[in-house]
Amino acid sequence: MQEERILVIDYGSQYTQLIARRVRENKTFCEVLQPDNIQNLENFNNVIGIILSGGPNSVSQNNEYDLPDQLFLKDIPVLGICFGMQLICKKFNSKIKKSSSSEYGKAKLKVKKNTEIFNGLSETFEVWMSHGDSVVSLPDNFSEIASTNSESISAVKLNDKEVYGIQFHPEVTHTLDDGKIISNFIHRICDSKGLWTTKNIIDSQIIKIKDTVKSDNVILGLSGGVDSSVAAAILHEAVKENLTCIFIDNGLLRLNEKEQVQDGFKDFKNIKIIYVDASKVFLERLEGITEPEEKRKIIGKTFIDVFQTESKKIKNAKWLAQGTIYPDVIESAAASDKAHLIKSHHNVGGLPENMELKILEPLRELFKDEVRKLGLELGINKKLINRHPFPGPGLAVRILGEVRQDYADILRQADNIFIQLLHEKDLYDKISQAFTVFMPVKSVGVTGDGRSYGNVVSLRAVKTIDFMTAKPFEFPFNFLEEVSTRIINEVPEISRVCLDISSKPPATIEWE
Repeated sequence: MQEERILVIDYGSQYTQLIARRVRENKTFCEVLQPDNIQNLENFNNVIGIILSGGPNSVSQNNEYDLPDQLFLKDIPVLGICFGMQLICKKFNSKIKKSSSSEYGKAKLKVKKNTEIFNGLSETFEVWMSHGDSVVSLPDNFSEIASTNSESISAVKLNDKEVYGIQFHPEVTHTLDDGKIISNFIHRICDSKGLWTTKNIIDSQIIKIKDTVKSDNVILGLSGGVDSSVAAAILHEAVKENLTCIFIDNGLLRLNEKEQVQDGFKDFKNIKIIYVDASKVFLERLEGITEPEEKRKIIGKTFIDVFQTESKKIKNAKWLAQGTIYPDVIESAAASDKAHLIKSHHNVGGLPENMELKILEPLRELFKDEVRKLGLELGINKKLINRHPFPGPGLAVRILGEVRQDYADILRQADNIFIQLLHEKDLYDKISQAFTVFMPVKSVGVTGDGRSYGNVVSLRAVKTIDFMTAKPFEFPFNFLEEVSTRIINEVPEISRVCLDISSKPPATIEWE
C-alpha cells in the first residue's frame, strides 16, 4: 500500500516531532524531512500536504533558508507554522523584522475571516506564541485571517491557493483549539482519507517485510522490552519459521528478565527463541569506561558481535532485525543533519562497517504509542505491551560512570522494589516510564546503632505522550517514604534514596 502522506519540513523546532504526532493522530502518515527535500518534490509520491515547522533561526537576519518556486506552482496545500509562516511571507514580499517586543506564551487570537483552517472554532480563542521575528506587512495576494492585539500579523492565507501561515503553535496543548486547526488542514484542506490505521500499518509492513526478506532467515535481538517484542510479533507474522529470536543476557537487564520474556511469548506458537548468556563479555568490555556515549557504542558493537557469532549457527541468516522506533532515530540526529546530538542509541549507532548482516527495522517509522497499538492488535500479552520502556544498553545508562557487576546487582534489587510498589499501589499504569538510577557516590547513613557508608540511588518517574517531552510524576509523599524505607532496609549497600523531578526538556528522561 502506497499511503498518502504529509511532509513535515523540519527547520529545527523543538515541536517538530510533536507536529508529526498530531498528523499521525489524525490517521494520516507523515514524514519529517530536512528543508533540502522540498527542492525535489517530484521524488515523493502521494504527497497531499506540506507543513513547514517553526525553528530558532531568524528570517530577518539570515538568508540561508528560502522556499522553491515549485512549492507554490503545485496544487499541494501548505501550512507554515511560526518560522514556516515567516518563510512563506518572505517569499511573497512581506516585510519581516526583529520585534522589539517578542511574543512568548499565551495570547488571544481573533479570527477575522472565515476559512477552512479555522472551521468549527470560536471567533476568539487562546493560542501559544513563541517568536522573535514578526510579519509586519501583508504578503502579495494574501489575506490576513486572524490577529492578536500585537502589531504583527498572526495568520494569513494565499487568496487563490490553499497556502496558510500561522504565527502561533497549534501542535501544543497550550493552544486551545482542541486540535481542530491541524485536523482541519489534514481532513478539510488536504482531503486525507485517514488510512493510517493500526490494521493498515500491519498489513503494509508484513507485505514490505516479505518483499525484502524473501526466503532469507532473520535474527532478532529480543530484550523483553515493548519495541523488540512487537518487532518479533510482526516478523513472526510475516516470515514464520524464518525468524529466530536471540535473547542476549548482557548482565545489564532487569531482575528476572529472562523469565518474563518466556512468559510473555508463551502463547506464540512455534516462535524460536535462543537464550545466550553473554554477560561476561559485555562487562569486561565496559570495564573502566565512564563516558556515556562510549558505553553506548561499546554495547552496540558487542551486541552485533554476539549476533554475528550466533547467526553463523543459523543457516541462511542474512538479516538482523531491531526494534528501532522513530524517537531513537530522532535523538541520534539521524533524521536531521541540523540537529544537535543528544545521545546515540544502540540501535542506530555503533554498527561496524563490515557487518555481515543486513539491518531490518520494521518499526522505524513509528512512535511508541503506535508500537503499543500494533502489539495489542498482533495479540501480544497486554502486561508485556504496557511495560515501561527499557533502554537498549540496559542498566549501563542507569549506572552513572563505570559499570560494574556489583553496581548492576544493587541497582537491579532497588529498581525491582520501586517497580513492585508501583504495581501494588496501582500507580504503574499512570506513569509513562519509571526506573532507578545508581550514582557512583557514597553517603553517610545510620544502620541500627552504627554508622554506615552506602551508595545513593535516585528514583525517576515521568508522564509523557510521545517521549519527546515529559513531566515528572507527582507522587504522594507517603508512597515515596515507603519506597525509600524498603530500599534502604532490603538493599544494605544503599544508604540514601533521592527523587529526580526534572522535566524533559531541559533534562532527558534517562540520565545518560
